Amino acid sequence: MNWQFWEAIFLGFSSGFVMCITLGAVFFALIRNSLDYGWTSGLRISLGVIICDSIFIFVALTGTSFIPNFPYFDTILRLGGAIFLTIMGINTIRKARVQETTAQPKRKFFRFLKYFSIGFTLNATNPANFIIWVSVSAYVKGVLKYALDLRIAYFAACLLAIFLTQVSIAFFAQRIKRFLNENVIMWINRVSGCVFVGTGVYLLYRQLEIWIMGH
Repeated sequence: MNWQFWEAIFLGFSSGFVMCITLGAVFFALIRNSLDYGWTSGLRISLGVIICDSIFIFVALTGTSFIPNFPYFDTILRLGGAIFLTIMGINTIRKARVQETTAQPKRKFFRFLKYFSIGFTLNATNPANFIIWVSVSAYVKGVLKYALDLRIAYFAACLLAIFLTQVSIAFFAQRIKRFLNENVIMWINRVSGCVFVGTGVYLLYRQLEIWIMGH
């Protein structure tokens, strides 16, 4: 292994960490669900994010020929994401006050699927995530001049950093829960809900902007 390999690992890990600590919808979903249902719910959300990011990275590395050429694919993605995030945000704000945790699916698989789908959907319905990975892939290949094996090492380190950081956030959130009073948790839920709604409104705004510019 030469120095370029370790450089790719270092840069990839650093990039993944920076991407992860941005205060987006996934960040607040990790905090809220970890406070309510324990850090393992955050772990499952993170796995959904990682699988989604892995798909984005695979497409970014191989080209967009693998994406089905459906008419209005981007439009459906934006509108679906806007609706999903807005409903989730309104529901979070409405239930902001600390209350008894709702009943969870009895089977482990369905509990896993619930939180996994939250992470996957939050990540997949934000088109900016795919654009970021395509841009990073172009930079790593065009500017850093990394061969395919180094690009794979870079992105593997990225995903590892994202996963470890998100799991740490979930674990830390649960650990500090006993130090948080009811009012603080209520405001965390309200802020989380506002972030979800804001992201949904932004996606809707972007779609309206595209429609207006197209006419």
